[in-house]
Amino acid sequence: MIRLTELKLPLDHAEEALRPAIVQRLGIDDADLLAFSVFKRSYDARKKFGDMPFIYTIDCEVKDEAALLARLSDDKHVGPAPDITYKPVGKAEAPLDERPIVVGFGPCGIFAALILAQAGLRPIVLERGKEVRQRTKDTWGLWRKNVLDPTSNVQFGEGGAGTFSDGKLYSQIKDPNHYGRKVLEEFVKAGAPDEILYVSKPHIGTFRLTGVVATMREEIKALGGEVRFQQRVSDLLMDNGQLTGVVLESGEQLTSRHVILALGHSSRDTFRMLHARGVYLEAKPFSVGFRIEHPQSLIDRARLGKYAGHPKLGAADYKLVHHASNGRSVYSFCMCPGGTVVAATSEPERVVTNGMSQYSRNERNANAGIVVGITPEQDYPGGPLAGVELQERLESHAYVLGGRNYEAPGQLVGDFIKGKPSTALGEVQPSYKPGVKLGDLAPSLPDFAIEAIREALPAFGKQIKGFDLADAVLTGIETRTSSPVRITRGDDLQSLNLKGLYPAGEGAGYAGGILSAGVDGIRVAEAVAKDMLGLNR
Repeated sequence: MIRLTELKLPLDHAEEALRPAIVQRLGIDDADLLAFSVFKRSYDARKKFGDMPFIYTIDCEVKDEAALLARLSDDKHVGPAPDITYKPVGKAEAPLDERPIVVGFGPCGIFAALILAQAGLRPIVLERGKEVRQRTKDTWGLWRKNVLDPTSNVQFGEGGAGTFSDGKLYSQIKDPNHYGRKVLEEFVKAGAPDEILYVSKPHIGTFRLTGVVATMREEIKALGGEVRFQQRVSDLLMDNGQLTGVVLESGEQLTSRHVILALGHSSRDTFRMLHARGVYLEAKPFSVGFRIEHPQSLIDRARLGKYAGHPKLGAADYKLVHHASNGRSVYSFCMCPGGTVVAATSEPERVVTNGMSQYSRNERNANAGIVVGITPEQDYPGGPLAGVELQERLESHAYVLGGRNYEAPGQLVGDFIKGKPSTALGEVQPSYKPGVKLGDLAPSLPDFAIEAIREALPAFGKQIKGFDLADAVLTGIETRTSSPVRITRGDDLQSLNLKGLYPAGEGAGYAGGILSAGVDGIRVAEAVAKDMLGLNR
């Protein structure tokens, strides 16, 4: 296979125009192009008022590949296609007596369990929440009836926190082994749209993702795995620095010397249990802020110009950063085009926001987190769990500011910048359910964060016209941007001081988002598989 990059075609090109464009670009006869596939398709939003072509990366099978590569050796956009095929580390020839345990069934846990199952190792998955369809009903209970189920919500349950998000499937992680491709291919196999394999910023959307997750669960079970819901791990079994199993909340004990800890970033009770048991943890940086909502049409016009509303482009997104004069960095986080702001708490009498989009991205508002980076050294000294404690204090106060009924505190952008409370909504209607209580957001975050965000919003308005729209709505608070804890691991991917414990994914501090969590799950599962199959000896 050869790879052709930077092939440009008009935005409205016919599907059948791609093949002749490839033939012309390579300078070959049509009969010499044996097959081709689109590896990536993107567009350049900077050309919103001129021609905005699609830009393709194409993998091609051609006659006499060596001769073609020799003829085009000076063309930097033509070369051998890299081998991105997933290569399993090995497979058990017969069932082993020991079964690995995977704690958590979010993206990291799903892919860790899938890799272990494909290796014939029959993993046991323990998920504290419920299966995805029942979990969806419970989550709607908070959004529609102000009733929280602490065991089944946006944070806990099959699919993890990523299920109630935009279903974004892109990341900036280094991925030399192309594990990200394995993640995307498994999602497509389970029912995700084929386009996630090639569009530049793939997403699935919440409702489609629920079906994909359920299908992957059945695949793990068909391969010999076991998935157990409403099974919270409450303690560890240890023997002289070696993990020997886990204890469930019911009192049941499961033995294994290989446990993948694929926690979400909201598993605070588990963090405390690990700390009490002496597992090495450290506080890590995270970010705090608000959700901002604009009309999606405003973002489309600012980002796409005359192409706003084009059916092949869909709803526009953005990515912003501002370095404030007080030394803080303010940036957009988890931007959800055509989406909604959602209630994301997992604990009683606390308020947390997040963003979510469906696959269609056709809701009236765009939303994103506008957050400020904070660090343990500067903002929450005091030990490994200090960041957790800060999150809890901020979320509890947000609950009070929202009226103690899971409504969220909110403020119009114009009023926030001026430092005056909001009393009435304007053009933008907030999407957060159960509801938004307008007032003053300044008491909800530390002063330095409020100061930095107030400075950043007008600066963002210079990058995206209308971003500092006076009627745009800020909804508080966003605190669970990433885990406040890292369960530190060594080069062998095991805990620094408890052999057999493999911290993984977002909750352990090694991922941020669906794709990177899935990739980390694969990495850690491979480490477990190699050890169990004796491939490290």
